[in-house]
Amino acid sequence: MRALSIVNARIIDPASGYDALGNITIEDGIITGFGPELTPIGEIIDAQGHVCAPGLIDMRVSTGEPGRENRETISTAARAAAAGGVTSIVLMPETNPVIDDMSLIDFLQRRAEAAPCNVYLAGALTKGLDGSSMTEIGLMSESGAVMFSNGTHPISDSQTMRRLLSYAANFNALIANRPLDVSLSKDAVAHESDLSSRMGLIGAPAAAERIMAERDIALAELTGGRLLIDMISSANALEVVSRAKSRDLDVFCSVSVNHLALNELDIGDYRTFAKLDPPLREESDRLALLQGVNEGTIDVIVSSHDPRPAGEKRLPFSEASTGAVGLETLLSAILTQVANGQLDLMTALGAMTCNPANILGLPSGRIAKDAPADLTLIDLGAPWLCEGSKLRSRSKNTPFDGRLLTGRAIATICAGELVYDERGI
Repeated sequence: MRALSIVNARIIDPASGYDALGNITIEDGIITGFGPELTPIGEIIDAQGHVCAPGLIDMRVSTGEPGRENRETISTAARAAAAGGVTSIVLMPETNPVIDDMSLIDFLQRRAEAAPCNVYLAGALTKGLDGSSMTEIGLMSESGAVMFSNGTHPISDSQTMRRLLSYAANFNALIANRPLDVSLSKDAVAHESDLSSRMGLIGAPAAAERIMAERDIALAELTGGRLLIDMISSANALEVVSRAKSRDLDVFCSVSVNHLALNELDIGDYRTFAKLDPPLREESDRLALLQGVNEGTIDVIVSSHDPRPAGEKRLPFSEASTGAVGLETLLSAILTQVANGQLDLMTALGAMTCNPANILGLPSGRIAKDAPADLTLIDLGAPWLCEGSKLRSRSKNTPFDGRLLTGRAIATICAGELVYDERGI
C-alpha cells in the first residue's frame, strides 16, 4: 500500500468552495482525508504554503496520433499536460484515421495506458468527419468515449444535427459542436473588423458564431439532447448561451484560454502563431468572455491544444495553419488573468476541474475523501517567461511565446503518483 501526504498546503476545492490551509493524505491513488488537523502518513510532500487544487481536466486536446505523429503523440501531449498541472485530457477525433468506431477507441486507450495523465477520447459524430453519416454513438459510449465531436468541422446540416442530438439523448451522451456558420466564414482567416480590413485579411463575422449557437440550442430544446457549444469566442454567442441557460436547458459552453487572454491585436504584423480557430476577436469580446466565466455562463475553459509543425506556421498569414499548443500554458494564462483582477480564482479553477468532471461524468476534479488523487501544486505568484522552444510539446506553436505570465504548476500528482516536479521535491 503506497501512502503519500501533502502538508502545509492552501487547499482549494472549487466543487465544495473549500479554501483553507491543511494537509492531504493519499493511499493507493485515492484521497483518504484532508484538513488542518490531519496527521501525515507515508512519503511527505511539503507544499510550503502553495495552493493544492484538483488536477486540471482539459476537454479539448488534439494530437497527431495516429497518422501525424510529427505534430504530437499521446505520450508527448501527456508529458506536456503533466507539466501544466493537467491530469486528464480528452483527445479530439481528428486523427488519421478518424476516431469513428469502437476499435480505434480501444486501440488508443491501450496506447495511452502508460501516459502520465488520464487520457479520454471524444468519438467522431460522423464517419470520417464528413458531416452527414452518423457514427455508432451508443457503441462508442460503451467502449469508453466520454463525448462526441466533429472536431473543427461543424455539423452544418440541421437535420443531421437533430438526428445526432436525438440519438445521443438515448445514451445521455454529450454532443459538442463548433458554433460556426460555414457559409458566412468561407475562406476567413481572421475576425471580421476594421483591423482585418486594413490588413487585407478575409474575416469571419461574430454573427456566424451566433447563428449556429442559436440553431443548435433550438435543436437541443427540441430533442432533449445534451449539448456543448464548443469554444465560443464572441459576446454575441455568449448572450445566446445565457438566454438558453435561463430556460434551464441541458446546454453547456466552453471557451479557449486564448480568447480569455488575447485579442485580435495579437496577430500583430501577421503573426501566424496567433492565427487560431475561432479567430481572436475584439477586446470587448474578450472582456465579455471573462465576465461570462466569472458569472458561470461559461462552464469550461479549455486549452484548445492544436500542435502544428513549424513548416505549417511559418508561412504567409493567409496560408498558415490555424492552431496553437496550450497544455503547458493553460493554467498560467488563466492565473495571469486572476493576478490582473479579471478572473476569480475559485471560479476559474472550477471551470477547469469540477465543471468538466461533472459534465463528462468523471470521478476526478475535486478534493474529497475517496476521490482520485489527481492534484496539482500551484505557485500563484511565480513569474514565468514562456519560451516556445522549451515547451515539452513536440510542436512549439504558442501565441504566448516571449510573454511574461504569472503563476504556474510546480508539481502534479496523478492517481497518487508524482508525475511532474519542478522543485525536485
